[in-house]
Amino acid sequence: MPLTDLLAAVRTQVLPAADRDSVLQAAARLLACREANAEQIYQNLCQREQLGSTAIGHGIAIPHGRAPLLERPRGALLRLETPVDFGGDEPVDLVFAIAVPAHYTHQHLMLLSELAELFSEPSVRQALRDAHDGQALRQVLELSPPASAA
Repeated sequence: MPLTDLLAAVRTQVLPAADRDSVLQAAARLLACREANAEQIYQNLCQREQLGSTAIGHGIAIPHGRAPLLERPRGALLRLETPVDFGGDEPVDLVFAIAVPAHYTHQHLMLLSELAELFSEPSVRQALRDAHDGQALRQVLELSPPASAA
């Protein structure tokens, strides 16, 4: 699945988060296809963070994990009103969480690579930070195709 397909189905939210755990909980709720699935996704995101921070620099984190109940990858973009510590070199205020089906291996890595490429663009990061709500975040994504698609 190319990133452009995932971006079409991404859920977005501006969030007043207190810490990394509250961010991961909010992301899991957005990623879940049903309530029971949210707890499993949250646990998988936390387990991945225990392996090492998913912060990639520039105030961005890409928490990710597998979700056996999903049939397709799901994404959630969160802009945090106050940056939080994600265990990286700097606090994080932009979070793009993804959950992928258990059978995704290569596709999972490709999505992470394409997201990192998207967020490497200073203009994209600034536009996301300037977005005042979830709708504005979505518009930035729709207007910012990955560099590999250009």
